[in-house]
Amino acid sequence: MKYCAFLRGVNVNGTSMKMAEVSKVFAEAGMKDVSTVLATGNVLFSSDLMSSELKSILEKALSEYFNYDAFLFLKTKEEIAEIIQKNPFQKSEDSHIYVFVGSENIENILLEEFKKSAVSENENGKIVGGIFYWQIQKGQTIDSSFGKILGKKALKEHLTSRNINTIEKILKKF
Repeated sequence: MKYCAFLRGVNVNGTSMKMAEVSKVFAEAGMKDVSTVLATGNVLFSSDLMSSELKSILEKALSEYFNYDAFLFLKTKEEIAEIIQKNPFQKSEDSHIYVFVGSENIENILLEEFKKSAVSENENGKIVGGIFYWQIQKGQTIDSSFGKILGKKALKEHLTSRNINTIEKILKKF
């Protein structure tokens, strides 16, 4: 089975990783056909193991090699294609669309937090197919009320996000 591992916290807050080294760690952990997409911690690979087994094997290998608390989330090619297909927002030049992948039920937690936050005029959050999508005007991501919530330590190990454009690049590379 082919997977994409979405690593959390790569090349931010002092956690510096070269994708060539990340690929090496995956290969040494027994993954096949390893490649990366961008420098944001998107790793494509093949394995016969179940995703639940892979998550713990890969997090342990990354944590040991890079000396940090590794968190990653796995999606299959079909799941990634579905994320793109079910995107509820119209792409535009002046907004970003983010996709959140994470632990079970994280989309409901995100929607609750989104509803509690001060939402700007062109900001939107929606769950489709078990995935939380967030649309925000360019330049407002970090300053938005919801953007600040995303930095909470309590959420750290439960999710990561990618721009919809990154998700499309990952699907193309599969």
